[in-house]
Amino acid sequence: MLAARELDRIASEVWSAHKDVRQIAPFSQRIAGFDLPSAYAVAQRIHDRRMAEGAVPVGRKIGFTNADMWLIYGVRNPIWAYAYDQTVASLTSGEGTCPIGRFAEPKIEPEIVFHFSSTPPAGSDLNALLASIDWAAHAFEIVQSHFPGWSFQAADTVADCSLHGTLLIGPPVPIDRLGDDPLAALAHFTVTLARDGAVREVGTGANVLGSPLRALAHLTEVLATQPDAQPLQAGELVTTGTLTRAHSLAPGQTWSTELHGIPLPGLTVRFEP
Repeated sequence: MLAARELDRIASEVWSAHKDVRQIAPFSQRIAGFDLPSAYAVAQRIHDRRMAEGAVPVGRKIGFTNADMWLIYGVRNPIWAYAYDQTVASLTSGEGTCPIGRFAEPKIEPEIVFHFSSTPPAGSDLNALLASIDWAAHAFEIVQSHFPGWSFQAADTVADCSLHGTLLIGPPVPIDRLGDDPLAALAHFTVTLARDGAVREVGTGANVLGSPLRALAHLTEVLATQPDAQPLQAGELVTTGTLTRAHSLAPGQTWSTELHGIPLPGLTVRFEP
């Protein structure tokens, strides 16, 4: 891992880029030894800054759970970051608007969110994980890259708050209303993603490490290996990664989804400057 002074300097540069909505050169291209442990240490410093300014962590986001994204962006494993009261919004009607001028090169990702009624266990027992969840929802995560052209290595993305911009969560549905076999439903449902009424892509739950619940199991295992990471707790939410490729956003666009094979309502969001 890099020295503390260097980690502090990188965190300050990332934080400034976020504040000023500007892009910077990837650290992996200019700092020898910048690796994932260094990047998570930078992310922790930025997390501490956010909390010092009044942000309240409400859960986590998992990134790069869709292997189709790995070749596109040169990563090989999922990553994670905190989500905050300031970066999460509820769209209880399933519709809304979102300004995107505060984000650097924003993209949209349709995802599945889980909320915990009890502390989830670490490990791959999907039934035990399911028992700790009280509701699920469909969401759009708006991701961003402070590295031009979305050109980076995995460590760069972790330092950049795992590319988290904002999370727009649709109506929550109690987990016991996902059908007789929620494990199968989460693996096999499909989502149709459209821009201004034209279908751009169709995704499936299996695109995220086999299912969103498996992505969640992966996160619990990763957190258990990171001594400085807080384990997931009751009351947190986790968004589990994109079900399709990430698609570029521009002001004036309206993006919508329809889900099939699972009783979660779709979303419609218009994006403004």
